[in-house]
Amino acid sequence: MPSYIAAEAETTPLPKITVPPPAPATNSGKGLGDLPMRVVYRAVAVAAGVGILGAGAAFVVLGRGTPAPAEVQSPAAQGATQQVVLPSGVSSPAAVAGGAGNGGGIGTATEAVATPGLSPLSSASPLDASPLTASPIGASPQASVSPPGASPEPSPDTAMAAALHDPRVPTLPANERKLRRLHGHPAHIRGLVKDRRSGVALPRFTKSWTLAKASPFASRQVLPKVKGMSYRGLLVSCPVPIPQQETLRDTAFLAARWTLNHHPSGATITWTASQPMKAGKRKGWLLGYTVHYTVKGKKRTSAAALALVDVKDKKPAVVFVTIPDSQKKRWRDINAVMSSVKAL
Repeated sequence: MPSYIAAEAETTPLPKITVPPPAPATNSGKGLGDLPMRVVYRAVAVAAGVGILGAGAAFVVLGRGTPAPAEVQSPAAQGATQQVVLPSGVSSPAAVAGGAGNGGGIGTATEAVATPGLSPLSSASPLDASPLTASPIGASPQASVSPPGASPEPSPDTAMAAALHDPRVPTLPANERKLRRLHGHPAHIRGLVKDRRSGVALPRFTKSWTLAKASPFASRQVLPKVKGMSYRGLLVSCPVPIPQQETLRDTAFLAARWTLNHHPSGATITWTASQPMKAGKRKGWLLGYTVHYTVKGKKRTSAAALALVDVKDKKPAVVFVTIPDSQKKRWRDINAVMSSVKAL
């Protein structure tokens, strides 16, 4: 058969091959390897930030109730936190002739040398700040230590307001009253006790009176103890231990209230004198009063007087004397003291 005939012969068509489409993926999300790296980095940063914030919140919550550790102080700093609250300018004699508890031998010294850092007892009122705690007459008061953060000394207005509302102390008489001559005979005087710390001089009594340890005053003289009695005559001097007022009269009024600390509990005052005075060349104010109190169910009294002296370049000085009725033979010594006080 010719070749062209063979070429035109009908051929059997080849079967059509169809490629099936790929099966759908079971997980429609992309894997971590398919994500861009910038997205991965952002996710890590956000997770780290959330973790830090959570840790901070937990620290604040857990640490809120934990007290802060106490600050450790050196021994010197610890000693500085307790300071004896004392008015400036008060001291005790470094040397005295005789003592109250050893028979009261009397020497020839006429001048008491003061030691800084001591001060007198203070008012019993919580509104009237005090340097030291009160004690009975003739006893040795103990210094009180003011704790850190203690209230400061009250203002003059606050102290006066407290005194005016104190039922133990009536207001001063409107008119001047002279100190009357008291019972008895004055004791012998041998020179002066010069209280340079307070800036005043007062009589140095002999025989009945003896020099005693001055602390916490600047000078102190006492009468002998009386059998069965806790209180005895007392003569002291010191810088004024209460807030200073505008006038000597008002300051003396507050100082007289302060002296109730040296009398039995519950003592009250009746005024017997209120007058200006001269202490050498300096001005002053004198108050006389009777102190009423009860001891062992029996009513007793003490005669007392106070001189407040305006001392140059110092706080006013207080000279205070009180003698119970069990020693009334010595009441005239009060007149001797008030007429002999001088500013140095």
